[in-house]
Amino acid sequence: MNIRHFLTLRDLSPAELERLLHRAMALKAMQREGVVYTPFSGRTLAMIFDKASTRTRVSFEVGMAQFGGHALFLSPRDTQLGRGEPIEDTARVLSRMVDIVMVRTFAHDNIVRFAAESRVPVINGLTDLHHPCQLLADLMTFMEQRGELRGRVVAYLGDGANNMAHSWMEAASLMGFTLRVSTPAAYQPDAAILAAAADAVVLESDPRKAVNGADLIVTDVWTSMGQEEEAAERLMAFAPYQVNAELMAQASPEAVFMHCLPAHRGEEVTAEVIDGPQSVVWAEAENRLHAQKALVEFLLKQQ
Repeated sequence: MNIRHFLTLRDLSPAELERLLHRAMALKAMQREGVVYTPFSGRTLAMIFDKASTRTRVSFEVGMAQFGGHALFLSPRDTQLGRGEPIEDTARVLSRMVDIVMVRTFAHDNIVRFAAESRVPVINGLTDLHHPCQLLADLMTFMEQRGELRGRVVAYLGDGANNMAHSWMEAASLMGFTLRVSTPAAYQPDAAILAAAADAVVLESDPRKAVNGADLIVTDVWTSMGQEEEAAERLMAFAPYQVNAELMAQASPEAVFMHCLPAHRGEEVTAEVIDGPQSVVWAEAENRLHAQKALVEFLLKQQ
């Protein structure tokens, strides 16, 4: 059996990624028009959450319900993983009972090990290294708002070593746009991911130069879950990279702003930007639902 997993964006070819994003827009239109589409009646998605999330849980659970299937929420308290069972054993058991699995965890190696033993497709709902589902929604949102990404300039400001920065790098390489990453010297991207996307990524320490003429400005929280002890140090290091009205004014007049949420107003972004007319964060959040539905459909139909 040929099982397709989605652990990073690079698990899709550029053509597959393009088709999946257009399919997500078609599924969104169908939903808005009230079309009932239930191709996965009787199918089950297991969702393993080592890290809590509002958008990831709701979007996958609602998406599977709209497809006529069922989503099963599993926190560490609901599985033997929380009591030390090897992740490979959990993968062997779960994948004999369900049709597809989403894992949201810390170390990326955990999901790689899980997928290696799984009989069904595995989706990366977030790891410390990658957040590919969020990128599906982000890319879809830009295409809805401004058209194709090829040839565009995207500026990512903030923590260059986090999962969002890494997935944006992979997206740039796959979709043919330039990504300018502006981050302090101590928070540089993973060297291997950067090298693989070197054709599309530019490191720019000055945030004003990074956003100059850009079509899209992106940021993320400065202190992610599990980094709380570093909060004071991070606040100081990232302060020059805050997305505010002055920085947005350096971008293209048609530029949009994105944030994967939850946001900290007054830290990585000011209220006037995230709540302003250039912000598309609410469409971006909604599109987690539609983009992931397209992903689930793609993976289940590959089997």
